[in-house]
Amino acid sequence: MTLALEANQLGKKYGKRWALQNCDLHIPEGGVTGLVGLNGAGKTTLLHLGVGLLAPSAGSISVLGETPAPNATALIARIGFVAQERPLYRSFSVKDTLTLGRKLNTTWDNDLAERTLARLDISLKTTVGKLSGGQRALLALVMALAKRPRLLLLDEPFANVDPLARRELVRLFMDAVASNGASVVISSHHIADLEIICDRLVLLSQGQVKVEEDLETFVTSHKLLIGPHDDFERIASEVSVIQAGHTGRQSNVFARLSAPFSDPRWVVQDLSLEDIMLAYLDTQSPLTTPNNHSQQEVAR
Repeated sequence: MTLALEANQLGKKYGKRWALQNCDLHIPEGGVTGLVGLNGAGKTTLLHLGVGLLAPSAGSISVLGETPAPNATALIARIGFVAQERPLYRSFSVKDTLTLGRKLNTTWDNDLAERTLARLDISLKTTVGKLSGGQRALLALVMALAKRPRLLLLDEPFANVDPLARRELVRLFMDAVASNGASVVISSHHIADLEIICDRLVLLSQGQVKVEEDLETFVTSHKLLIGPHDDFERIASEVSVIQAGHTGRQSNVFARLSAPFSDPRWVVQDLSLEDIMLAYLDTQSPLTTPNNHSQQEVAR
């Protein structure tokens, strides 16, 4: 089976600093993968390696079964990439921008681009520099979609975008998944949105992959346990503690469970993906694969 993106011991070094190191990834085709992590975790570097804008310093990366590089024109034609900066020529009209896309891409679908922009009420006559931030984000995504790509790589597409534009962005790339079977890898700090649209999750921390998992399995295996402080040590020996806080006689434990949990002294509550990610990212120390020890304990 061809993977949308595969990395083996991948590393990228800037000067003396490793932005990515020893990364292993196996992202299947046909789904939407969310890429999360703090600023500087290596998300943008990974996407730039995936589209061939950067070359690895160590290890290897393949996209749709091929090695990305600036001269890999056949592969680039199958990838739609939207950079965080959304680099569009602001002096161009929207129509000029589409013309440029058509001349640079052999698989360009101009009818799709014009129909989509009409639906979004973005005039072809408008100068790009006069579009709002949300409209420029939508135009950048339309440019990527009009290539009819097999893989979409999106770097913070929701940044500085209002809720209505964000909803349209989601609708656009979900339509691409449904109609073309495209794969999507999306980096975003909007974790609540990722929980709705993604079926797979990758967590980067300090340049390394710490979680790569089916999103539903990941979320349902994490729970908030609320119980007596004097019983915390016993519970911590039985579950994987991500983070724990103590107030007086009560302990609040973010835990990963490997089996159903039932204890009369403890209340079990579900967690959102945002709750879980904040607990992981708040550790501020290298994460390890969950096992029977506490990753961080917060005493209050």
